[in-house]
Amino acid sequence: MFEQGVIETKRGKFEIFKGGTGTPLAYTHLYSEFNTLGDIMSQHLAEHYTVYIINLRGAGQSAGPTKDHTYSMDDAVRDMEAVREALDIERWAFAGHSTGGFLALKYSVMYPESLTKIIAGGLCASYEYMDHPESIYNNKNPNNKRMKEIFAELRKPETLKEERIALSKEWLLMSLYKEETYDEIMKRKQSGRTLMDKIDYFTSELKDYDVREKLKTSSVGAFIYCGRHDAQCPHIFSAEAADLMPNGKMTTFEYSNHSPDIEEEEKFKKFIRSTV
Repeated sequence: MFEQGVIETKRGKFEIFKGGTGTPLAYTHLYSEFNTLGDIMSQHLAEHYTVYIINLRGAGQSAGPTKDHTYSMDDAVRDMEAVREALDIERWAFAGHSTGGFLALKYSVMYPESLTKIIAGGLCASYEYMDHPESIYNNKNPNNKRMKEIFAELRKPETLKEERIALSKEWLLMSLYKEETYDEIMKRKQSGRTLMDKIDYFTSELKDYDVREKLKTSSVGAFIYCGRHDAQCPHIFSAEAADLMPNGKMTTFEYSNHSPDIEEEEKFKKFIRSTV
């Protein structure tokens, strides 16, 4: 369990959840809402770091968007910097998965002096994963049409709870290497509710996302990982980011899709230990 708190910053208030022991590490996801349970990856991280899970703007008790402070990736990084300053932490690590990984790359080029390292995976350094046929977000992918139908149903307020659970399961199964992993995930106590309005904002700004050139000059140490069979951000894109960063190191999980933290949990724990 993580300890809940709300901190006032120069950019508004933000809900945070603190747990673990060790050097400080920030953790979040662009369009998820956390609670005291954290999630599987943050629980693993808390075995080696003092983890600060941040509910970004519009999630939980954190401030909402304003004219000047939006849901953008750049503003999310600026918000995390404001949280770091309010906590009086000189430098910290940042960890994130999927769009949390996108934020890690953004953070490493916007404020490299504030970071000790990044631990990030299932990511891409540009919008180009959307054009890759192995990504479920590409129109040519066989799961793309159904995924869009699922999102449309989840956006409807009249969709019943039982239907939402079934739809969410179907969406999650698209990103698992083994179907039986779903049952294991459901047994675990974790948070990370998806916020559809934040997904929509992310999608709207994605066409302008590209940090590849800037990564080449980032001094931040980067522990990048990915499942070999990642159906959201194919493995090639995490490998590209690691290769672009002068201090990047790539770890591949051969029997995982988008969630190696649970699909190859023991190997993932060993990977986290190697980052300390």
